[in-house]
Amino acid sequence: MHRHHHDHDHSLEALRDALTAGFWDERYAGSDRVWSGRPNQRLVEQTADLTPGTALDVACGEGGDAVWLAKQGWRVTAVDVSQVALAKVAAHAEDEGVGDRIRIGFYDALADPRPAGRHTFDLVTVSFLHVPTPDFADIYRGIAEAVAPGGRLLVTAHHPDDVVTGARHDHGPGLMFEPDRVLGTLGADRPDGGWEVEVADTPVREQATEDGPLLVRDTVVRLRRTE
Repeated sequence: MHRHHHDHDHSLEALRDALTAGFWDERYAGSDRVWSGRPNQRLVEQTADLTPGTALDVACGEGGDAVWLAKQGWRVTAVDVSQVALAKVAAHAEDEGVGDRIRIGFYDALADPRPAGRHTFDLVTVSFLHVPTPDFADIYRGIAEAVAPGGRLLVTAHHPDDVVTGARHDHGPGLMFEPDRVLGTLGADRPDGGWEVEVADTPVREQATEDGPLLVRDTVVRLRRTE
């Protein structure tokens, strides 16, 4: 699975279609590699102080993050809506010598927002999973259920400022979001919400493009489950 819709049909039906297996199987089958294969910069930064344990990579795409985590010592479950992408994850993991540290699984966020059933993990990471506003709460609460007590949830997303500055196209109303939406959805903005907010930030980074470097802004939220 990934994350954006690239035409200009912003109907709810079209935005939901961009979360389906058919959409992403076609996208991943059309290229040897859609993404760089390198780990997300924010994931690298935000896991530097964590002790490796069990990790769940939600909407893992071709597995750049999952493979990197496995190489750092994590035992990773990588889930996505695209079986084509998951086959690429498995091949990438074998090529990097960490095939025994990565399990793969199917995840259809619209059908069941819980990515791992009743299983929980020390780290749940979801990067650039942009979903229609009506589905946001169900999907992100479902993902958060996979965090074990004392574990972390790491959410990375494109910030809506990038549309204002022209750094990104508008992929649909409400798809990009600020940290407050995550905090409010999960109750992490309340003292009794069951989460400690470790990071809620909107840092800027340089992204390489065909036209040269571009400054973009990310939404980064890291929460620790306290109960």
